[in-house]
Amino acid sequence: MSTSALCLVCVSLLFGTSLSCLQCFIDISVRNRLCWGHVLTEHNVRYVDGCFKKLDRLFDRNERVIEAGRVGRGYNKQLKEIMEAEILPMAKEFNQKRNKDTLYEERLQTAADNFIAAASKLPRVSGCFPPCGFQSAGAVYNCIICRYDSCEFPLDCPFEEINVTENSRSQIWCEVPFPLPGDIEVIWSVAERVKTQLVDHFKEVTAGVDRLYSIPSTSLQHQGTYKCEIYSGQRSIVRLYYYLTVTPQVVEGHAELQDIFDLSLLSKGPILPEPVGSPPSLLPSPLLLTTCLTSLLLLLFLSLGALYWLTMPE
Repeated sequence: MSTSALCLVCVSLLFGTSLSCLQCFIDISVRNRLCWGHVLTEHNVRYVDGCFKKLDRLFDRNERVIEAGRVGRGYNKQLKEIMEAEILPMAKEFNQKRNKDTLYEERLQTAADNFIAAASKLPRVSGCFPPCGFQSAGAVYNCIICRYDSCEFPLDCPFEEINVTENSRSQIWCEVPFPLPGDIEVIWSVAERVKTQLVDHFKEVTAGVDRLYSIPSTSLQHQGTYKCEIYSGQRSIVRLYYYLTVTPQVVEGHAELQDIFDLSLLSKGPILPEPVGSPPSLLPSPLLLTTCLTSLLLLLFLSLGALYWLTMPE
């Protein structure tokens, strides 16, 4: 086998699976009719391969064309219509007719630009949100493979840690960053006192549409793994795991006493915390008591003096 033939085989194997928006929507027979009359102006001879090279450059390897084709689910039909509107009339016009390569260049460039402009106006999607969940709504059309990219994430999400105090209220929200279908069912399960994702450790506790799991008064028995699994049409689309850690109140009280003891050591004397919720003192201040007592004594002396002057004989 010659060197050139070997290179051709290698290139074919390397790019054989790479397609384009043009190849996705325009049949090879149409492309053959389009390129039949491609003529090299310099030599005035038909050169069909030159036309295919133009298609490859202007469509197959044009990043702007590929990016314009990245539309949301269901809009690949509109992509096909846009591409056909640009290529089919030209293929019909050029079929079995000789045209200069300069005309091909001009017309194909215009067709590519028109496709980019029209396809770019089709709705886009936000794409995939890592790290987990089956996200059908986030898939975008990929002209390189002629199908939609799938968000190939695992259904199981990483653990989320939640810390609460004993006897307090706990709320766990089952939230995901990607849009959910309208027909979801939410199943909450719990694996008591263990941190696990193993299915056989969980016991189902609720099922419905509520994505909030609430514990009015959390006890030590509530510590463990909580799993929120969301279904759509009997199919699981995501599983979220929350590990709930419950801190006993005794431990918190001990921590407060330790803080008071540390402050006492620093100040070289006892420091007692002010009683919480104690009523304010009703006794007046010492200054106010002294003022009132002085005023009463002065009033008494004045009264006695007045009485003395009134009782003196004339």
